[in-house]
Amino acid sequence: MGTGTIGIVGGGILGLAVGRELVRRRPGVTVVVLEKEARLAAHQTGHNSGVVHAGIYYRPGSLKAELCTRGRALMREYCAEHAIAYDECGKLVVAVDETELPRFEALARTARENGVPGLRRLDAAAIHEIEPHAAGLAALHSPHTAITDYVAVAEALATEIVAAGGAVHLGAQVTAVDRVPGALEVGTATGRHRVDELVLCGGLQSDRLGRLVGGPATPRIVPFRGEYMAVAPAKQDLVRGMVYPVPDPAYPFLGVHFTRRVGGGLEVGPNAFLALSRDRYGRASVSARDLAATLAYGGFWRFARRHWRTGAGELRGVLSGAAYMRTAQRYVPAIGAADVTRAGLGLRAQAVEADGSLVDDFVIHRADGVTAIRNAPSPAATSSLAIAEYVVDQLDAARDA
Repeated sequence: MGTGTIGIVGGGILGLAVGRELVRRRPGVTVVVLEKEARLAAHQTGHNSGVVHAGIYYRPGSLKAELCTRGRALMREYCAEHAIAYDECGKLVVAVDETELPRFEALARTARENGVPGLRRLDAAAIHEIEPHAAGLAALHSPHTAITDYVAVAEALATEIVAAGGAVHLGAQVTAVDRVPGALEVGTATGRHRVDELVLCGGLQSDRLGRLVGGPATPRIVPFRGEYMAVAPAKQDLVRGMVYPVPDPAYPFLGVHFTRRVGGGLEVGPNAFLALSRDRYGRASVSARDLAATLAYGGFWRFARRHWRTGAGELRGVLSGAAYMRTAQRYVPAIGAADVTRAGLGLRAQAVEADGSLVDDFVIHRADGVTAIRNAPSPAATSSLAIAEYVVDQLDAARDA
């Protein structure tokens, strides 16, 4: 039994998953979710591919590997219990030329160590049995990689919190956190909230929230934008599930890929290029504050010096749909620039250290009654229910110490 009030900052899938885990595990606790936007799941949760990952990519022994495996199973169960669409359409990770084979072999070893269920290695002929229109020399087939509707999951989690006596406040941007005897006072745009514990799940604002409570100055968030293309109806059935490239381990993005959506249709993307805003989704959107924060950070410039060639290649895809699709056509040659239209974009919160290195694993800090999720990139949505278990385990351990 645990009474008292716990504040959650962030109404994306992570914050809501933590809130739901708290009300399940601690009868009598009051959970208060503070979300700065006018709706839930307004940012990363609502602007991704909807993929439920099976654990192919993540360093064995890392939090990502552990929590992705657990999270996939929990997400599958949760969607079944709440009648949320969940389709194990499967995924191919394809090597299209011999230069990619060393990375492909390393990826296969990682996937095997992570116990990816049903994983098979395919040659060129077997690729066509799974995806008749895909091209490649070799592929890893993950039959249990799935797609779902993460916005629907987030809304279901919020419903559980409210049903247990909690509250979800929209338009409640956090502006201050003050420590008072025995509690924390959280100031928002709509009022003040007194809580016994605070969990920060701020996504694209996670570094700013961390500094607000006196957390470490780094890592800082550098936002990246990812644009999607929608495939025309006439060619949507050329891909049955998902077709991915072999990722570059030096760059923590999975590359442009083909993904079916649970609501219907087929998308290509996302690419990855520097975003000029943390919360605006127009192609030309700029936030002077966000851009200035990126350009003032030495870690960004150290990162840029290392990866400028990759960035230049991504810029070509941003400026030209034909260039974008030339990359994608290596994997499904029958779908080209004439077969797609632009379909919006997403923003990714990428934590970058002061030395310019990109933080790969989940980063969760806890101090003085505040738990801060400082880095939660993909597969955070897949892992959300398992991350929630992990965070609440930490809260329970601190309470019992």
